Amino acid sequence: MRKFKLQVQMSVDGYMGGPNGEMDWLTFPWTTDIGAYISAMVEPVDCIVLGRKLAEGFIPHWASEPEGEPQEAIDKINNAQKVVISNTLTESPWEGAVIAGGDLAETVNGLKAQPGGDLIAYGGGTLVSSLINEGLVDELHLFVNPTAIGAGMPVFGTPDAYQRFRTVASQTFECGITVLHLEPKRS
Repeated sequence: MRKFKLQVQMSVDGYMGGPNGEMDWLTFPWTTDIGAYISAMVEPVDCIVLGRKLAEGFIPHWASEPEGEPQEAIDKINNAQKVVISNTLTESPWEGAVIAGGDLAETVNGLKAQPGGDLIAYGGGTLVSSLINEGLVDELHLFVNPTAIGAGMPVFGTPDAYQRFRTVASQTFECGITVLHLEPKRS
């Protein structure tokens, strides 16, 4: 079965965006060591799962082949299958992306059961916390930026119960970001 990975940028106090979705607290520029980590993490990925709101900027951004991004990353993202989780869209406005609505667990488990490489999710607070809280993620890659923002969109939302994770690895990059690679402890 394919692995389902989650990559999230977060503040040290657990937020992935400010109260209005602000992202001005993120650490940039990135250094080559963080780029190498991300390249290795996404190398086996051939399907990207996105929340609708993020997809609205993410898909057109990468389709424009943004200047300054490595061509390898542009090609990887543009050639990957893209599945947009949405209960409001009925058809995709983006070439090469499909819309999946309905039951999130059914959708994700269906994708995981298909043949292919790994899957990775990028999304906003609702999608990310739902994926974690429903136990759908196999690997969490939490990129902890050395900034506290005080309030905003929490990565974990409001879990119904304790969630336990096993630390697979952690690494601090030259730019100051620390990644926590976690796996859920399943009974």
